[in-house]
Amino acid sequence: MHFIVKVFPEIIIKSPPVRKRFIRQLRDNLRTLLAGIDRDIKVQRDWEKIEITADDSGLDDAARLQREAQVAEVLGRTPGIGNYLHVVEYPLGDLHDIYEKTLENWGDSLAGRTFCVRVKRSGNHDFTSTDVERYVGGGLAQHTENAGVALKKPDITVRLEVKQERLFVVARQCRGLGGYPLGSQESVLSLISGGFDSTVSTYLTMKRGIRTHFCFFNLGGRQHEIGVKEVAYYLWQKYGASHPVKFVTIPFEGVVSEILQHVDNSYMGVVLKRMMMRAASAVAESAKLPALVTGESVAQVSSQTLPNLSVIDRVTDTLVLRPLVTMDKGEIIDISRTIGTETFAASMPEYCGVISVKPTTRARLDKVEYVESKFDFAVLERAIAEQVAVDVRELAETIDEGASAEVVEVLPVGAVVVDIRHPDEEELKPLLIDGAEVLKIPFYTLNNALAQLEAGRQYYLYCEKGIMSQLHASHLVDDGHTNIGVFRPAARA
Repeated sequence: MHFIVKVFPEIIIKSPPVRKRFIRQLRDNLRTLLAGIDRDIKVQRDWEKIEITADDSGLDDAARLQREAQVAEVLGRTPGIGNYLHVVEYPLGDLHDIYEKTLENWGDSLAGRTFCVRVKRSGNHDFTSTDVERYVGGGLAQHTENAGVALKKPDITVRLEVKQERLFVVARQCRGLGGYPLGSQESVLSLISGGFDSTVSTYLTMKRGIRTHFCFFNLGGRQHEIGVKEVAYYLWQKYGASHPVKFVTIPFEGVVSEILQHVDNSYMGVVLKRMMMRAASAVAESAKLPALVTGESVAQVSSQTLPNLSVIDRVTDTLVLRPLVTMDKGEIIDISRTIGTETFAASMPEYCGVISVKPTTRARLDKVEYVESKFDFAVLERAIAEQVAVDVRELAETIDEGASAEVVEVLPVGAVVVDIRHPDEEELKPLLIDGAEVLKIPFYTLNNALAQLEAGRQYYLYCEKGIMSQLHASHLVDDGHTNIGVFRPAARA
């Protein structure tokens, strides 16, 4: 197995020391992520690229292809990668052998498309790079269903590299996530509610290389809390798993009650946001985090007008980042669909007890300070003091109130396993259990699919780490589904 990782182009134009630091960080991140697939995978840093290799001897074709697919999946969602190449290595033969190896990898892909062949060569050979390009290009033109050779702006560029006595055929080139390696920037605290905006803004900071911790304000709904923990874990696992982060919950029921009793109706939304900003700033300060992240977009709702945002920000000296500040809602939803959070946001069981009938869109600082003078700030201080911070990898262990789902390592007779992983993840590592029925129902369709399942049977949700399945199962048990549990098989030695 051989992959070549090209870093995000913005990294290349950095000064040499910065470029070296960024590429080293990306290398370390990939070593952490790929160790979960196979500890024998080697990740080596070059000046402007990273090479990922592993010995395929001893693996059958199915195991080899599965490992390659798993590695490619990690590369496709790791911040800092511009694109990556899947390279197939062969002993170097003559020109016709080079053509046959290239045809084997590229023949089907050229159908109906223009192409050209580009070769890099190093070493002593009885042919030039141009000789290889002409021979291989001519053979592909004659023996594939291509649309012709195009030396300028081809649909496909077939890339080959000859190094001494080895031939490297670039079998596939894939686009990466872009951005900067996670951990190359300072850390931040993201205010996450689980909706479209906060999940997308969190993703964008992670993509930019910012280690992003989560801050959730519990306004009184346990189902909402579970839902937010689900989407936070999903975002971290998919885009930020190279670095552990914290999930901070701040109980805000008392703050909401105080606002409802003592704040003028039109200013409730602005005051609530100011209280959240105060609390988040306190958390950030204690954790030495230099910035907050919110999902606000100018004029999307009443509290997000420029005058209101200005008044909200007056309560903190902490830098507030707003990645979505000029985005349309449609753009935000499109990104959420791409990154996989749309289904979470669309079904998020939100709870909010502060809804102004006629909210102000032009809040005045003196008026806000006046209405806040009636607020008992001891309530806010108590909420901050009662915050709970846990490692995002331990979120499943925090579900200790209300209904809980049964967790089993051994399936009862007649039980059905429901694999709730995303289809791409399920395809990479299929779940095979002797003697048990396995249903493939992705987490985002599970709620609708429940109506089609037999009420008298017991179903156990499964995911790779057991965290998403436990969060989701607890959510369903809360809804009254007593036949739902979690299957978490014991880890293999």
